[in-house]
Amino acid sequence: MDKCIQRGFDARSEQGFIYTKLDAVINWVRANSVWPQPMGLACCAIELMGVGGSRFDIGRFGSEVMRFSPRQSDCMIVSGTVTYKMAGAVKRVYDQMPAPKWVIAMGACACSGGMFRTYSVLQGVDKIIPVDVYVAGCPTRPEALLDALVTLQKKIGSEKSTRALWTAK
Repeated sequence: MDKCIQRGFDARSEQGFIYTKLDAVINWVRANSVWPQPMGLACCAIELMGVGGSRFDIGRFGSEVMRFSPRQSDCMIVSGTVTYKMAGAVKRVYDQMPAPKWVIAMGACACSGGMFRTYSVLQGVDKIIPVDVYVAGCPTRPEALLDALVTLQKKIGSEKSTRALWTAK
C-alpha cells in the first residue's frame, strides 16, 4: 500500500469531524484570499506592478487577483504621492469597497507626503482613510510590499470576525 494512503485521513477513526473555532476559519479564508485594489498614483506604482510578475509572485500569498473595481476588492494598496486633487477620488474608491476592508500605504509619499512638503500634496493618506500597514521607502522594494502583505495577513488572522454577527446594532 502507498505510504501517502497509509498516513492520510482515516474516516473510520476520526469519523469525519474537524474541530475548530468559527473565527479561525473565517479569518483563515479572509487572510489567504486578499484581493487588492491597486491605487497607483506615482512612481511606486511601478514597484507595485512588479510584485505581480514571476520574480516576486504575489500569487504565493493568495493576492494575485488584482481587482480594478472597488466592489470586488478588500485591500487597497495606495502607492505614490496623494495630491489634494486625487484625495477625493481615493476616499470615494475606499468608501465603495465592501467591509471588511484594509489599506496598505506603500512608499514614503503615501505614508507621510515624502519629500513633497507643498501646498498640493496630502501629508499621508491616513489623513483621509485608515491605514493598516505602512511600507516605508523611496522607492519601495517589491519585497517590502510582500512583507506588508504577510503582516496584514497576520493582522486579519487575529481579528474577532464573528463579533459583528452576534451583536445587535
